Amino acid sequence: MVRNIEKILKDKEYLMIIADLINQEKVQEMKQYRQHHKINCFEHCLFVSYNTYLICKKYHLDYISAARAGMLHDLFLYDWRKRENGRKGLHAFTHGRTAYEQASTFLKLNDKEKDMIIKHMWPLTIIPPRYIESFIITLVDKYCALKESYNYYSGKVVSKKILRYASFLLLAFIVRIP
Repeated sequence: MVRNIEKILKDKEYLMIIADLINQEKVQEMKQYRQHHKINCFEHCLFVSYNTYLICKKYHLDYISAARAGMLHDLFLYDWRKRENGRKGLHAFTHGRTAYEQASTFLKLNDKEKDMIIKHMWPLTIIPPRYIESFIITLVDKYCALKESYNYYSGKVVSKKILRYASFLLLAFIVRIP
């Protein structure tokens, strides 16, 4: 899976597919919202979009719709950690529909894009995805979310190990001094 923004931005074919999306004001607004730890919503969607695009292209599926839906799948435009703005329901169950509604205000989505955006949280959406591309975006989204969380927490563990070893060395040094 590609996690390097610079590499993604060098793929001209991919960028042509999503160019009209990433220039939209609402899509740019995703940069203001934290998604998973240090990753903002725009970056997360870019990673999901690009990796879904690569998989679908490799298997001769609809990689254009997959790339576009991936870029819009979390277009909910709020801090999901806070309960505000009269939002009803839990974020995990409702944000796919919210993202679809937001995207529909500036874009005509095809049936596959709609299915991918609304059902990317399956099995929480209960109704399963209709298209293979929808299953792929669901799995890629879960992978990216886990990877973003793992990267964050593994850094914390490494920091704690270094602190533990430093404390051990300091204690050993203090004990040896008469």
